[in-house]
Amino acid sequence: MQYLPLVALMVLGILFAAVSFVASRMLAPNRPNDKKNSAYECGIEPAKETPERFPVRFFLIAMIFIVFDIELIFFYPWAVAHESLGAFGFFAILIFAFAVFESFVYLIGNGALEWGPVHQARRLKAAVSAERTTRSTVRRVGGEGRFPDPDVTEAA
Repeated sequence: MQYLPLVALMVLGILFAAVSFVASRMLAPNRPNDKKNSAYECGIEPAKETPERFPVRFFLIAMIFIVFDIELIFFYPWAVAHESLGAFGFFAILIFAFAVFESFVYLIGNGALEWGPVHQARRLKAAVSAERTTRSTVRRVGGEGRFPDPDVTEAA
């Protein structure tokens, strides 16, 4: 009986969502045309998929937020009822805190919190070597046979 308000709230939420979807389908005009069905991306039609991917840093930072959200979700009920949980609750929260700390150490070890110009310069300095030149790293596309190669000398 004590869960009746919670069940009633869930039923009302589901009912509201269902009625909203049905009303939207019934009342909204449905007149598709070419302009409505075209992609809206600054007025430019995409010719191909972009070759770039999200950097791993983006996902590492997202993982930090998720880890701390889950930590707060579990610490609050424990803080409210820690006296009634006793030793079992204490050791359970210690195990949980260790898992959170371990994931945080993993994220920091993978560079999740390294950003800014100092860290970017340090990363770039490590990537630059004396063997890298524009001839060895830049791939020239569409220039085969049009530009003479200065490295190749003609035999006389």
